[in-house]
Formats: sequence, C-alpha cells, structure tokens
Amino acid sequence: MGYAEVYNAAKTDPEGFWLEQSQAIDWVEAPNKALFDKGDNLYEWFADAKVNSCYNAVDRHVENGRADQVAVIYDSPITGAKEKITFADLQTRVAGLAGALVAQGVTKGDRVIIYMPMVPQAIEAMLACARIGAVHSVVFGGFAAHELAVRIDDCEPKAIIAASCGLEPNRTVHYKPLLDDAIEQSKHKPDTCIILQREQEICDLIEGRDLEWNAAIALGTPADCIPVEGNHPAYILYTSGTTGAPKGVVRHTAGHLVALNWTMKNVYQCDPGDVFWAASDVGWVVGHSYIAYGPLIHGNTTVVFEGKPVGTPDAGTFWRVIEEHNVRSFFTAPTAIRAVKREDPKGLEIKKYDISGLRALYLAGERADPDTIVWAQESLGVPVYDHWWQTETGYCIAGNPAGLEALPVKIGSPTVPMPGYDVQILDDAGHPLPAGELGAIVIKLPLPPGTLPTLWNAEDRFQKSYLHAFPGFYETGDAGMIDEDGYLYIMARTDDVINVAGHRLSTGAMEEVLASHPDVAECAVIGVADALKGQAPMGFVCLNSGVNRPHEEVTKECVKLIRDQIGPVAAFKLALVVDRLPKTRSGKILRATMVKIADSEAFKMPATIDDPAILDEIKEALQAIGFAKD
Repeated sequence: MGYAEVYNAAKTDPEGFWLEQSQAIDWVEAPNKALFDKGDNLYEWFADAKVNSCYNAVDRHVENGRADQVAVIYDSPITGAKEKITFADLQTRVAGLAGALVAQGVTKGDRVIIYMPMVPQAIEAMLACARIGAVHSVVFGGFAAHELAVRIDDCEPKAIIAASCGLEPNRTVHYKPLLDDAIEQSKHKPDTCIILQREQEICDLIEGRDLEWNAAIALGTPADCIPVEGNHPAYILYTSGTTGAPKGVVRHTAGHLVALNWTMKNVYQCDPGDVFWAASDVGWVVGHSYIAYGPLIHGNTTVVFEGKPVGTPDAGTFWRVIEEHNVRSFFTAPTAIRAVKREDPKGLEIKKYDISGLRALYLAGERADPDTIVWAQESLGVPVYDHWWQTETGYCIAGNPAGLEALPVKIGSPTVPMPGYDVQILDDAGHPLPAGELGAIVIKLPLPPGTLPTLWNAEDRFQKSYLHAFPGFYETGDAGMIDEDGYLYIMARTDDVINVAGHRLSTGAMEEVLASHPDVAECAVIGVADALKGQAPMGFVCLNSGVNRPHEEVTKECVKLIRDQIGPVAAFKLALVVDRLPKTRSGKILRATMVKIADSEAFKMPATIDDPAILDEIKEALQAIGFAKD
C-alpha cells in the first residue's frame, strides 16, 4: 500500500491498524486491544499487554541471529576514541548495570535520573532502567545545578547515574560538582549515585552515597528483563514550560515500542542491519527515540557521536562519520547544517569523503529554511526531508514516508501527517480554516501510540497545557497551514505570529526570505513592541564566513527582500547583523527571550541556553539602535 492507503487505514480503523503494527514487537503477553479510552480526553495504548523495552532493543536480537552485529558505534572526535559494541556485548553490559541498580534497591517503578555525556554508557543506563522496569529521566549533561535540583524534586529518583565530566571542544564540563550542588539544593535525596569516572577527569566520590561504575556492577549480579504493563512509564523527559517550571513528559512503554519500530522503515528507510545516525544528544527527545530506542528496537546499528558539526575538527566531521561507518540515514537539526554551510559554503569538505551509501538527510528540531535545504540537496546529492515533531509526540507528526512511498518534496513543508495524526488548522475560535490560511495547528484526539498520555504528577497541567484551548484536540502550540495537496507548513510557534497594525504575520515566513540572501548564514525574526502598530518585526542575521561587506549594505538588502517578497504590509524596517544567535543546546533559537530583551522586560535565564554570554551581545546590539533599555 502507498501512503494514502496506509494513512486512511490508520484513520478509519486505528484499532486494527495499530494491532497489526504491534505484531512486529516481541510481547510477554500480546495486546488484545489497542486503544483504551480513560475518559476526560485521556487515552492509553496496549494497556492490557506485558512487554519489556530492553528485551526488544537488545536480547531478542541476540537470540535471533544478530548477536555479532554491531549495535552501537561510539565515535568521539573530541577524544579520538572509537568503539564498536555488538548486541551480545551490549546485553552483557546492560544486564550488569541493571544488576547494579537492583543491588542498590532499585525496583520496578522507581525513578532513576541519568546525567551523562554522549558516551555508550548513557545508552546502557537507559536500557538498564528499562530492563528492570525502572523509569528513567535523562537530564542533559552539564545542566545547571538548580535546574537539575528541580527535576530531582519532581521525579524523586531512587538513584542517579552520572559521569565525572563532559567534554566540549575547548573545555571540560565538571559534572560531579554540579550534581553534588543539585542534591544539596533538592529536598529529595537519592539513595545512591553511580558515577562513570572518565579518564579526562577523576572526581571525588562521597562515601556512603557514591559508587564508581565498575565497583557498582561488581556488587550486583546480571539482571534479567522484567515484564511491565503496556501503560507502564518507560521514561520521563522534561521540556521547558511557559511558566518556567519544567513539564515532565511521560512515555508509555508499549506504544513507544510499536510506533518507533514502524518509523524506522517507513520514515527513515532503514532495514535491520543498516547503520542509522541521529546527531543529537541523549538529553533530548531525538536522543531517546532515535539514538537509544528506535534503531535498536528495529535491529539497526546506532551511532553515539561526541562532537560538534564544526570545530571537531572541521566542517567535514559529519561526512567523515558517514563514510567511515557507512551511515544509510542521517538525522540532524537544521542549525547543525547551517553551521556547516556557514563554515563551508561551497561544500568543499563534502567532496573529500565518499558518502555514496547515504540514502537521505532528515532534518527536525526547528523550522528548516528553504535555503538550507537547497544547499544540502545540491551539496550532498541525496533527498533532504524536513520533518516536524515535538518532545511530547516522541516521533514525527508530519514527514515524508520515504520508506513507504517517497512523496514529492515541497521545500518549506515537512510534507504530510503520519498515520495516526489527524492534523487540522483552526482559527482562534476553534473553527476549521480553508486550505492556505494560517491558523493554529491541532491534532484530533486520540493521539497515536507513543505520544504523551499525561505529564508526570501533573494531570491538571497536562489538560490546561494541551487540551483546554481546543476541546477534542491536542494543541501543538505551532501555527501554520495545509495546502490544497494536504501538505503541512509550519510557519511559527503560535506566539511567533505577530500582529502588525491588525495583520497577522508569520515571523517564520520572514526568516525564509532573509535566509535566501546569499550572504546570510542564519537568521531570526522577532516581533518587538511598537506604539503605533502594536508590533513591528525585527530581523537578526549572521553572515557567512568570508563576507566582508559593510553591514549597512547587507541590512538594506534584507529590508528590500522582505518588502519585495512579503510586501509593505510586513512593515519590516529593522535588521541587525550579529555574530551569533542565542540558542538552546538542541539548536532552537531563543526568540521569546530576545523579544523580552528588546522590549526591556525582565526575563529568566533559559535553563537550556547553550552560551549565556550571547544574550549580552544581543542586548548591546539592540541598545546601539535604541532598544533594550536598562
């Protein structure tokens, strides 16, 4: 069947469709029913089943002839270390660490926080929790102590698994002092901390609480897989909330297994045995779904990469990894490709490597501007597929189902909704909008398997955050439109649709225009307060490496581009050249924070910010033109 037939099958008979997909999973007790309606717009999938995630990701492959296949490739251009771990090796290592947790009193349902860099042991820690039914919560390694303390108090872990340090291209991030400070700040205290001592930094251990990794394993015996219910939480992953308090997204076990397994072939074109690489971090949802779980469940080899798109050592590091490890499908964020493009605009580094084994490049995490997609298509010679999803959904809402049927790419669109997602565009009053009109993107309930059923210990907040604005629908928080062919366009976050003299305009559309300028490497557009028009758009542009023209020339051309392509209605008159844009560690531009700075409002330093110093640079640039007053 092609895309349309599969999508309609999932829409007209979700029960039958998802039960059929569930047959690809190895169950302890197979589900008799797919969807359970809990009332009050709450749903669960495969709740009557019994299953184990670690068994499906590791043990079943050992038993079914893949014992000697490489499961995990570790590649660290920062340290020079490389390692290949077979499924048999992974089973031994995970069972040992799971036994260490059991020896420290961790049982089914207990929470375990994982605070690790991009090393194979991070994946092993996640799988070890899944093996014994513990609920893991991965916190991005190097997160500030206060933010880690907030998460400790929210999920109340029995144990914490951490490393002594993380490594950046030019510095060592000392994890252990941050961990100790967080535990000092938190009301809840974990019983045990298991610490991976990296050779780059040996940290001090607190007697009675801290155990060195190998010593902890030596105290236990290898643990077997424990069956859990289909609706047992696999993990909690915190995402930033609009109130500043993080939201603990819950992922149920069975739906997670079924959905991710389906995507590996149908979206990412991977057959068992292929090498799949998601250049993300285990602290983000991409790392959960497509470094730790999805590839391994499907029998693929996954790549754990400890490096950056540029600077480790150069803009060719991605292509070196793809050649060396025969990567078939590559997934990264648009910001990573923009960083490569900025350093290597002519794609000269790509020509140094044989990437003929690569089938496609997949982009997600933020809007992929057309200029970046065109550059990647032309430079790599493979299809480039933008796709759109959220921490909450766990996998793509809209994408190109290239493994099922490669649909024509429309640059600027992540293509079409995936099976299970009934995506609609509504106005502020909840009325459906015709094709081509900008509105709120919502998904008709129930959401498909693998998406969030609730927030950790916060069902009221779950309802208010996602379900109240449009009854019967999940509110994505994104704005966009659907065209006559059913293609979805994500134009902005709902709060990035600005109102200029009564006209609703997408800042994302303006960013697409600015990004088309030949000297612009990346950009951001925000709406700033304007006494006359309510809001006015302001653009920030970073220039390509080697551009030495006066900034005034570039900004005048940017203003003209917006006027020519969007029109005078945009009232776009302000553009600034800056060296860098403030971003989260996952590459999202912190537009809301930039708005607060421009409007001279107080703001909370975002917990996920990559480099706080950039905000000072932005403030100085804004003050030079009369904004961001102290």
